[in-house]
Amino acid sequence: MSFRSAGRARSFASCLQNHGETVTQSTTTALHGFRVLDLTRFLSGPHATLLLAGLGAEVIRIDDPKQGDPTFSAPPFVGPHGVSLQRKSTDDIGLAYLKRGRSKKSISLDLKHPKGRDIFLNLAATADVVVENFRPGVMQRLGLDYAALRAANARIVHCAISGYGSTGPMARRKVYDLMVQAAAGLMSITGDPDGSPYKAGSPISDGIAGTYAVVGILAALLQRGQTGEGQFIDVSMVDCLFSLLFDEPLDCYEGLGLAQRQGNRIMRFSPFNAYETRDGAITIGAATRDDWTALLSVIGREDLLQDTNYMDPGWRVANNAQVDALVSAWTSTQTREQALADLDARDVACSPINTISDVMRWSHLIGRGMLQSITHPKTRQASGALGPGFPLKFSGADAGYHVPAAMPAENNAEIYGSLMGLSHSEIDDLKKDGII
Repeated sequence: MSFRSAGRARSFASCLQNHGETVTQSTTTALHGFRVLDLTRFLSGPHATLLLAGLGAEVIRIDDPKQGDPTFSAPPFVGPHGVSLQRKSTDDIGLAYLKRGRSKKSISLDLKHPKGRDIFLNLAATADVVVENFRPGVMQRLGLDYAALRAANARIVHCAISGYGSTGPMARRKVYDLMVQAAAGLMSITGDPDGSPYKAGSPISDGIAGTYAVVGILAALLQRGQTGEGQFIDVSMVDCLFSLLFDEPLDCYEGLGLAQRQGNRIMRFSPFNAYETRDGAITIGAATRDDWTALLSVIGREDLLQDTNYMDPGWRVANNAQVDALVSAWTSTQTREQALADLDARDVACSPINTISDVMRWSHLIGRGMLQSITHPKTRQASGALGPGFPLKFSGADAGYHVPAAMPAENNAEIYGSLMGLSHSEIDDLKKDGII
């Protein structure tokens, strides 16, 4: 089997599909020319590689030829008959797969087979980054740990995402987002003060870890530009989530006489909560003295400007129930629209509590390009489902998801043939042997 030298990555397709509109790509992507090998599954890793793809990297997703990506066959499905919980046709594909696979290429490869391992190492020799979210120890058992990758390519950046990280007594424990939110302490501080602990409404530990992973990868690539060498990046989902929530002085709550669960509040501010109006709840927050004085004016309680207690932020935090009662006495007499208009007129931070249906119709997100039609890779038609657009906007670089998710193994001929230089007969033999 021969492997001929490969050229640098080429840019992806040059048109962006957003709400059915085609926009010609006119600027260079930030990560044009960088190649990423994606061994990830579920959300933390695929989110990281989705962001890298949105920045313009050539992301090559690698699936096991026997099992494939688990989200491909997981509900809800998208197909010719729309979105459903049951497969209605052979063309139905898991919606999560279609969202997370945008702007990525797809090949199949059995990493457990010796030939598959050799192929991957040869492919890694042409790549800049390898991202995986196996449990610690798996890459070593496959013979593909950082030492093996570095031997194939000293410039490679190997990013490993796992629940607890690659070191420590919990390193090899199996986890999902629920366990991470529980272990890092987030569940213990989420919910009503007198209620039960809750996880956040979305798997945020996956998204946070994936985002942190991208930060690490970009930093490693920047350092490589100075040293010429790659490195290993160890990303722990628990570490990443804890680093965010522990900005709050949670270890001091007990000594301050505060409940661990604050509901919708942030303990440093008062008022800072959700309040009922005559036709639905809104959120209001006063983080500064100017916020508080403006709010007092809106609710008609300027008399409290002379009250040393109410003008003391520490007193308001300690006596938050009284402050909330004061604000609620006003909101309960207002319609939601009236309250929001009056608060906004005085520059008091406020918002309606939008449902997901509200968000899907929100002109602000639509105008920011954050609601992107999910295109079926076979029909190339809009599926009726939406996915998030790319969240960063650049003045001098194109960013976004330019093509729909690739079908499994769709790019085998391109990667194994054009990139790695294998002949048609060599590719056919690999397929017959179940290696690709």
